[in-house]
Amino acid sequence: MALSTTVSQKKQIKRRAPRGFLKRVFKLQKPHLRLEKSSDLLVHLSCLLFVHRLAEESRTNACENKCGIINKEHVLAAAKLTSCREGHKEE
Repeated sequence: MALSTTVSQKKQIKRRAPRGFLKRVFKLQKPHLRLEKSSDLLVHLSCLLFVHRLAEESRTNACENKCGIINKEHVLAAAKLTSCREGHKEE
């Protein structure tokens, strides 16, 4: 019998934001900051949106190269493109 390459159904994905971890990182890095209670959720949401956007751009790069698998080069190219777009928004 061949080994399955998919994630088993028994492994559950966390659906909640790691609030304790984020608060601890904030305290260690910037102890003088005073943040609202929901600021850790905003940071978590920003990270999720960035990863989602990076995945979409990587998939687009792979399709343009007529490649069925997203590899490291596609992700790196998407990361450069995403960071360039973010830089233009601030100006």
